[in-house]
Amino acid sequence: MMGILPMVEFRHLATALFAVLLTSPAAFASADLARSKNCVACHHIERKMIGPAYKAVAERYGKDEAAIKVLSEKVVKGGGGVWGPMPMPPQPGVSPEEAETLVKWILSQQ
Repeated sequence: MMGILPMVEFRHLATALFAVLLTSPAAFASADLARSKNCVACHHIERKMIGPAYKAVAERYGKDEAAIKVLSEKVVKGGGGVWGPMPMPPQPGVSPEEAETLVKWILSQQ
């Protein structure tokens, strides 16, 4: 009986470790990236600020196959008219790769 307990604990530990390894580091890094690129000045995960909440964006575009490309371009080049009268200004300090990482993270906020 004593030999079974360490095996059960090992299985729990192995399962937890496997789950951590499967979790994308980009998911953790993207919140930090959003802060570092000052996205949080206009956006919040759950509530509308100057721009829409990330969750609202995810709900609207989460199933759109073209969303990553279209939204990534809007992050870099700017856009307007979709969420109200306030346009999103261009973000020249965000590379296309960073924009794609941010958009994927935003779309995961459903």
